Amino acid sequence: MRPTLRSIRPVSYAMTKRRCTVVSLVSGLLIAGLIVAGSAAFPGAPHTLLIAEARAAEAVPAATTATTTGDKADTRPDIVKRGEYLARAGDCVACHTAPRGKLFAGGLAMETPFGTLYSPNITPDAQYGIGTWSEDAFFKMMRTGRTPDGTLLYPAMPIAQYTKVTREDSNAIFAYLKSVTPVREPNHKHTLRFPFNQRKLLYGWRTLYFREGEFQPDPTKSVEWNRGAYLVDGLGHCTMCHTKINMLGGSSQSEQFAGGLIPVQNWYAPSLTSDKDGGLGDWSIKDIVDLLQAGISDRGAVYGPMGEVTYHSLQYMTEEDVKAMAVYLKTLPDKSGRKSGPSAPTNTNVFALGEKIYADKCALCHGANGEGQLQHYPPLARNQSIEMDSAVNPIRIVLNGGFPPGTTRNPEPYGMPPFGQELNDTDAAAVVTYIRTAWGNHGQPVTSREVNELRKAPLH
Repeated sequence: MRPTLRSIRPVSYAMTKRRCTVVSLVSGLLIAGLIVAGSAAFPGAPHTLLIAEARAAEAVPAATTATTTGDKADTRPDIVKRGEYLARAGDCVACHTAPRGKLFAGGLAMETPFGTLYSPNITPDAQYGIGTWSEDAFFKMMRTGRTPDGTLLYPAMPIAQYTKVTREDSNAIFAYLKSVTPVREPNHKHTLRFPFNQRKLLYGWRTLYFREGEFQPDPTKSVEWNRGAYLVDGLGHCTMCHTKINMLGGSSQSEQFAGGLIPVQNWYAPSLTSDKDGGLGDWSIKDIVDLLQAGISDRGAVYGPMGEVTYHSLQYMTEEDVKAMAVYLKTLPDKSGRKSGPSAPTNTNVFALGEKIYADKCALCHGANGEGQLQHYPPLARNQSIEMDSAVNPIRIVLNGGFPPGTTRNPEPYGMPPFGQELNDTDAAAVVTYIRTAWGNHGQPVTSREVNELRKAPLH
């Protein structure tokens, strides 16, 4: 789209509504069947995550730590430095730091259809944070999803994934959190409607969807694959967004990583399987690494909640760890295969209108034939994210525009301005229909009603 904007645009904490919060809260509440990316720190940090004990058939190398922080020597204990890296990998800051709030002091409002949850203070403050917690208590919380007094945690905290974290990594994260500045900030009371404010419902959800236990390496796979599995399935908790949520608020094992709509936020988290329709089947390892770590690649860019994940978490991880994640993701099973067969009709009035709008507002950057200009202007022709059954993401990008996150590898991202103020619902639907059906794309047309509904979606 034109005009193209280029700017250093650090994402504020106001944009940190974590990709999983709404999804996982709904999972925790609806057991009764009533219902789911700045600047670099850590430059040059040669970290590698420890993901298994020596008991595994192939031992996984332990994490190393950085020796400097910027131009100043980092004299913190190694366990604290490693814990900071692991906390980055788990994206803890995204939920536990409110807009304009202090680091890890909590208070982030997580809106859901059933009320609001607020993230807790996890600074080492003795009254309101985790200052009185022991290392054992913190590990028990990570492993069991319970606070030291036995209270069940709502699975806005990714308990089904964090249970896989090793004791050693849990201890490191705890050591890091104990080293940050304590903040005397009281926790906000959740404002959930009855009966969703009854934690007893969580017993049912846990019975169906929570399996306590540490990540178990697969001895038939490589060390790299196992490290990637640990990161993706554990600390990264990628499945919480990239899996469709069922009517009980949980997810089917058969649909893991196959993609799903994030409720309330109204972004579609695409498939991460080898499925070539929206998935990673014909992506190279380099393309995946670039997308996750830099926020842009030859295949596209990250926006919305995934942009926040790259900004807060993935850009700080080592290339070795991000590559391990890519290696693991490439082995996930295919779900349905790439779209094929005849495309939608292109001899319609809607297509003609969309073609005209595209030529006027989009072709300058994305090319007359949707070829794009790598890496800053993604190709639209034969782009899986354009062709997917869900048209949510392309509609939102046309309406609201967006920037990939500012990252170490892409500090001055090119972005697209919003066109929602220029295009009415009919025009926006026409241009999205055009890019989904032109150049051999196999997407389906969209309606002005779909566009109108997404005008109401929250921006973050």
